[in-house]
Amino acid sequence: MPNRLITRTITEFRRHYRSLKPGDAVLGLLPLKDGEEVKLLDLVGRGVAFFPPALAQMLVRSKAAQAEVLGEFMVPGTFTAYSLPDLARGLGESRSLGDGPVITKRDQAHLGLGVSLWPSLEVLYSLGGLQGLPYPLVVQPFLPEARDLRVVVLGDYAEAYERLNPHSFRKNLFQGGSSKAVDLTPELLDFCRRVMARGRFPYAILDLLASGAGELYLSEISMKGGLTGARLGQGEFRERVRELEEEFVRQWESS
Repeated sequence: MPNRLITRTITEFRRHYRSLKPGDAVLGLLPLKDGEEVKLLDLVGRGVAFFPPALAQMLVRSKAAQAEVLGEFMVPGTFTAYSLPDLARGLGESRSLGDGPVITKRDQAHLGLGVSLWPSLEVLYSLGGLQGLPYPLVVQPFLPEARDLRVVVLGDYAEAYERLNPHSFRKNLFQGGSSKAVDLTPELLDFCRRVMARGRFPYAILDLLASGAGELYLSEISMKGGLTGARLGQGEFRERVRELEEEFVRQWESS
């Protein structure tokens, strides 16, 4: 296809957005401003190719979006509340939540700063009836005995480690947690690959919960983030991402 264009920076993306056409491509994870996400939907409809795919790029921007699209992999009973009536419906419909404690996650907060623990969904709903809450919120049952695992997957490279914090339910290293390497079992890697396939992630950093009974659940997924507990450093991570991008470009140029 003649005169195809590939954009490699957010500046080029914004400059050429209106003229991009079928066969063109957008390379790299885009640091879009709030409200620009519609451009991805528009360009996918126009036949423009993305790496990473547009769906994955939208999912990493929003925990609420992850709960909507990848909820089948999360703790049963997980839902997204966009308003107080959604919390009310959760009280009536989600048997998995029961009367036990629940976790809420603010949509675009990071490093565990937007995670809160509540005695019950009823308590959260009652608070929401008295004052405004920072919607949207991801709401899910709290699994007190669950292990917190982080898995890094880039092409044929993968590793896993566990995050621990005996003083808090928040296991983030930023908030005082520690880490130790764990075996990346075939079952663990297969679960991650299925999550990635559903969200069209060519590479990912996945935060998982492993219940006492051995069930695996997705907590969050991203394409960048802290690697303090990993063998892989940020420099090698970026280099492996670059290699994946180059492979995409080779296939795009030969198509």
